[in-house]
Amino acid sequence: MIRTLITLFRLKLSLLNGIAAVAGCLLFPAASRALPAFTAITAFTGVFLLAAGSSAFNQVIERNLDSRMMRTRLRPLPTGAMSITAALFLAGSAVVSGLLVLVSAGDGKPGICGAIAVVWYLGVYTPLKRYSSLTLLIGGLCGAFPPLIGWSLAGGHPGDFRIVILAGLLFLWQVPHFWLFQRRHAEDYRRVGIPLFCVGGKLYGYNLFFWLWLGALSVGALLLPLFGLIGRPGAFWYMLFPVPLVFLSAFRSGRHLFSYINCFPLLVTLLLMIQKRC
Repeated sequence: MIRTLITLFRLKLSLLNGIAAVAGCLLFPAASRALPAFTAITAFTGVFLLAAGSSAFNQVIERNLDSRMMRTRLRPLPTGAMSITAALFLAGSAVVSGLLVLVSAGDGKPGICGAIAVVWYLGVYTPLKRYSSLTLLIGGLCGAFPPLIGWSLAGGHPGDFRIVILAGLLFLWQVPHFWLFQRRHAEDYRRVGIPLFCVGGKLYGYNLFFWLWLGALSVGALLLPLFGLIGRPGAFWYMLFPVPLVFLSAFRSGRHLFSYINCFPLLVTLLLMIQKRC
């Protein structure tokens, strides 16, 4: 049962979203005092629950596609390990709980941002990805919401340039993440008729679009120390982040590049945490 729930809620992805929300909390300058641990825990819990519930809803919506793909055929719904009713109940409970956590601890903005994120993921990205490869970019916006929620929960305004930089950076991060994932499971996507994002008909090689986007991610990452959002002692090590990106891309190491890119939200959160304690 535990393994079934881990698969339904896509534990790793949900945890990553929660960590990104904590990064948004830590970015907020709390007037020279340490950010209350309760705020960070609330941000993590609320966003984790929203991501887990959205994942479960996604699997209900796409259960027929999942049953035809090698990557997803062993998920709870295709295998019959869980009924649709049970999945809907767990999905709804997780989303409602996540929204209640955010609303009860904030002034309304975190809950609104969380609700928009869920609607965007399930109501826009999920249905459109069957019809257009450009949903790769639409889906990338989902990565911008968790830090925005964490920032709002800590007391920041969603339009502040500091959180806009971090949210924009995680949007940039999402696209190569999705693109590399798409390449890895291209045959599965073709099997069910989901359009693949290709530039110039090229999927498996590293085309100009990929290089330009990876370059934008590398340059965008440097905005955090440039604007003083990540200071000493972590700034020096953080500025080395683009080096492995260039190295792994040059050697066409897609699997390792995918793993390294996935660590980016964790890296940012860790450095912000170190900065808060210094």
